[in-house]
Amino acid sequence: MDRFRETGAYLRGHFRLTSGLHSEEYLQCALVLQHPSIAEQFGRELAAKSGKADLVASPAVGGLIIGHEVARAIGARFIFTERDAAGKMTLRRGFSVKPGETAIVIEDVVTTGGSTREVIELLQAAGVRVLGAGSIIDRSGGKAELGVPRVALETLNVVAFQPDDCPLCKRGIPVEKPGSRPTA
Repeated sequence: MDRFRETGAYLRGHFRLTSGLHSEEYLQCALVLQHPSIAEQFGRELAAKSGKADLVASPAVGGLIIGHEVARAIGARFIFTERDAAGKMTLRRGFSVKPGETAIVIEDVVTTGGSTREVIELLQAAGVRVLGAGSIIDRSGGKAELGVPRVALETLNVVAFQPDDCPLCKRGIPVEKPGSRPTA
């Protein structure tokens, strides 16, 4: 968390998260990962907790840098998933996987685990054995269920609100959407 504060990546305000939930706190991983030495350090630390696999997969955009750094640290190849026009997670850009390969799914921040679960399900449907998942930050307090073992460099209990029950909205505080995926 010190690195997030030092780089201005720990934000306070009223934020709409990728999950659609609202929160007073936001961890803008792009601001901390813009520093290659920090990204490399986080990647090595997460790799040490994650173990070895044939490949590392991450959801775009948030997981790209940290996933690549974890793959580098464990000597694996790196691929990423993207959403298609219908919003479904898919492999594009010529990426492919083979049945029997092993994978670790790496994300920057987990709140509900939705994007990470989608990547896990995509890989499993292709016959890949997903050994685990990891993230720099786990905002769920360890509660997000992914169906595989998971690790994080930091686990936080950050309060998040449903939009229709958000006290910040009720006070008229404008909401910001700093993440990578647009929400409705």
